[in-house]
Amino acid sequence: MDEARLQRVRTAIREEVGAILHGFKDPRLGFASVTDVELSRDARVAKVFVSILGNDTEKEDSLAALRSGAGYVRTELGKRLTLRYTPEVIFRLDSSIERGARIQSLLGKLYPDDPPKPPAKGSGEE
Repeated sequence: MDEARLQRVRTAIREEVGAILHGFKDPRLGFASVTDVELSRDARVAKVFVSILGNDTEKEDSLAALRSGAGYVRTELGKRLTLRYTPEVIFRLDSSIERGARIQSLLGKLYPDDPPKPPAKGSGEE
């Protein structure tokens, strides 16, 4: 599958899984949002990265709910997307939002009066 098509399929899977999770009925699942999807070159395996709000126990419970419902999510994807093969869905926890907030907090402690600003685009400081 060419790269442009893979990107379109990744985007479609991310949107559809997000919609499927919105109606997910497992009581263990807390607030979860799909942040990214990695798709194998043959589009048969989709790693779905989710950000979950809550403490570590709630995150583990939510991830367990997602993993146990992966077959349901795959079936729903098959109904909603027109693909030759419906990819196997593997859920992974994405903690990048929390890491970013922690870094921002640490920078705020280092520079309480004047936090550093990111370089302007096109400034050549990348």
